[in-house]
Amino acid sequence: MNAILENTLMTPDQIHQAITELAETILPSISDPTQWCVVGIRRGGAVIAQQLRDSLSASLQVKLPIGFLDITFYRDDLSTIGPHPTVGATDLGLLDVEHARVILVDDILYSGRTVRAGLDALFAFGRPELVKLAVLVDRGHRQLPIQPDFCARQVPTELHDNLKVVTHADQRLSLVHTRALP
Repeated sequence: MNAILENTLMTPDQIHQAITELAETILPSISDPTQWCVVGIRRGGAVIAQQLRDSLSASLQVKLPIGFLDITFYRDDLSTIGPHPTVGATDLGLLDVEHARVILVDDILYSGRTVRAGLDALFAFGRPELVKLAVLVDRGHRQLPIQPDFCARQVPTELHDNLKVVTHADQRLSLVHTRALP
């Protein structure tokens, strides 16, 4: 049995700061806040989307609409996760993505497959005018031609490493890295 090395790469305070910086990077792109909304990809991108929206809204002094997508049925590996996948809720509320400018949010960009599924799920609800991808962490190792428009941190990893954003009871986040040792 291999040992597992685990370490925290980003503390809750560091993630809060990274999300604030991410919002500051996005702000110049938003000339008319009434045209924009934030959509988080469940599960990992949901809390980040909420915190990013709150930071953007505070700076813009306008509360941006927010929604959340469950991508379970849009995944290209659905057949490998068993006969009874856990399906979460898509909640776009009153959000109308048709002709909207969307900031699509996820926690960790890796292969690009989650984002592709998120785009498919989003387009099932309408055709946005524009979609910009914002991620907390880009770890590389893409399998699809998907790149973030906005990225808080780039974290170089080995192919078989695991990165996970952990949500604590108080909704604060931390980034944990695990690696199997030989």
